[in-house]
Amino acid sequence: MSCYEQEAPLFDPSLSSTYANISCASSFCDELGNATCSASNCVYSVEYGDGSVTTGIYAQDTLTLSTDSISGFHFGCGERNMGLFGRTDGLLGLGRQKPSLVSQTYTQYGGVFSYCLPLTSSSVGYLAFGSYPAGNLMLTPMLSKPSDPRFYYLALTGISVDGQLLSVPPSIFANSGTIIDSGTVITRLPDTAYSALRSAFRQGMTAYKAVQGTKLLDTCYDFSGSGDQANIPTVGLHLGGGVTINLGKARILYTLSSSQTCLAFASNGDDSSVGILGNTQQKGFNVLYDIDNRVIGFGPEGCS
Repeated sequence: MSCYEQEAPLFDPSLSSTYANISCASSFCDELGNATCSASNCVYSVEYGDGSVTTGIYAQDTLTLSTDSISGFHFGCGERNMGLFGRTDGLLGLGRQKPSLVSQTYTQYGGVFSYCLPLTSSSVGYLAFGSYPAGNLMLTPMLSKPSDPRFYYLALTGISVDGQLLSVPPSIFANSGTIIDSGTVITRLPDTAYSALRSAFRQGMTAYKAVQGTKLLDTCYDFSGSGDQANIPTVGLHLGGGVTINLGKARILYTLSSSQTCLAFASNGDDSSVGILGNTQQKGFNVLYDIDNRVIGFGPEGCS
């Protein structure tokens, strides 16, 4: 057993009367694709993009969400967890395929869910299933890619800085495709698109001291003494269906240290790798997913 220190007590399966390990012989074990066996129990192992790894028993139990109970819910009960998990109690799968929470609750909630990721430590976010969030929503088509059906694709068609559309051919975005991912912090763009964004952003930041960045975040500034008064260029993301997401300062910048604040976008290194709309740019919005109607929605002021 190798577990990191987490906020809540560790899950003890022996205290649950509805817990059961999933057998290697079960078709549910086959769905994982890369499962192994240990004493006839199904063993999962997942490695994430940042190198973090979790391995353990594939199991089932009753999951309670607010007033709803989902019996026979399948999940990984981690026994060896190493990497950048912080103090979180676990990872919640919201992807399109089994065995994500979305797929396992499709009968109850119809593939509809929404969330708001807090902009500040003083605001409160949410995750809700089964209904649209209150308020106005801008809806963009939800796309899919047969070769990679796990993710939610959308059409990023252009980027503007201070209201000026960047000269990036639409084919640059279309060829790579773009997914929206709540688990990725920094938005990733095709290199041609990122280079244009970086150049335009830097032109609007000449009043501030540029400082050394990182391999990923290469456009950084020292705002010491400026506080919250720094005046930065605005960024707009143009999506399919005529939707434009206008980003404020908190969704454009990512703070590494008190003297190092960076543009919260990064290059994929080429124009062929898939783009990612990360969670920094999603913060503060109501973000809706409706799989049956194939739309993704964005609404303002989603967090309380």
